[in-house]
Amino acid sequence: MARSHYPVTMSREPSLLYQVKQVELAVRAQLDDVVRPFGLTTTQYTAMTVLERSPDMTSARLARSSFVTAQSMADIVTALSDSGLIERHRDAKDRRRLVLSLTARGRKVLEDCRGPVAALQERMVTGLSDGAVEDFRSALTLCRQNLGAPDPGSTHVEIAEQQ
Repeated sequence: MARSHYPVTMSREPSLLYQVKQVELAVRAQLDDVVRPFGLTTTQYTAMTVLERSPDMTSARLARSSFVTAQSMADIVTALSDSGLIERHRDAKDRRRLVLSLTARGRKVLEDCRGPVAALQERMVTGLSDGAVEDFRSALTLCRQNLGAPDPGSTHVEIAEQQ
């Protein structure tokens, strides 16, 4: 019989859910600081990394893959488009659909972000061996799968995996 890692009674230790949320908040705050000098917010950066891996996405799919609402994505798309970082164009396979992709300038901005974002990730895993980092990645993947979340390889990018 499998042992539960989540006791029903109160514990002095914070729950794993709480700890995951605290890491998420810390990453978000630090990533905001990292991408701000490039004129981006974390949500804009995330959307751009999704488009880098999966060009020619609709705004609705990009919203789902970037963890924001369609309305929020509309504002993000407008800001990125106005900054010349992404462009809208007709889908070559279905001319009725408008899709989004990075511009050359957008690809350059992402390239400029790579070093600082990789440094943030390195700082996050300081003290962990290479094996522990891979175990951590595997554990997070399994947790995501256990919760029925989509595979990021096909629909979104892991924020800090921009090395």
